Amino acid sequence: MSIRVRRATEADLPALVELLQVLFAIEADFALDPERQRRGLAAMLVDTERSVVLVADGDGATVGMATGQLIISTAEGGAACLVEDLVVAADWRRHGIGGWLLDQVAAWAAARGATRLQLVADRENQAALRFYDRRGWRRTQLVALHHGI
Repeated sequence: MSIRVRRATEADLPALVELLQVLFAIEADFALDPERQRRGLAAMLVDTERSVVLVADGDGATVGMATGQLIISTAEGGAACLVEDLVVAADWRRHGIGGWLLDQVAAWAAARGATRLQLVADRENQAALRFYDRRGWRRTQLVALHHGI
């Protein structure tokens, strides 16, 4: 098995949208809307200073992806990175791909001055929560909220 992690290009959008459909099918708070997901990914591909979209390729196919976006954290007094998406195709899980993707997002963020990664995960997605626990992520007392405008 040969895995390569690289920055995504516009040509990757169809495969990335498919991976997001896998992720959003797990996460109850998000609706599957391929056009919205494509539009969001395309915007991140354009804004390469504040966002990164990474792809994991394996055996000629896109098998995983991760995205990160810089934010300004008043708690940190500077940049932090929001890991917006991390998903690995079911047949490719438990091979270290998710960890490699997270490591690359962390390296990208650190190179831009970020001192913290943060993310939200579905509380029912026990496999994902165990993955983050194994990688040393700490659960916080914060509750994620959102409001449409």
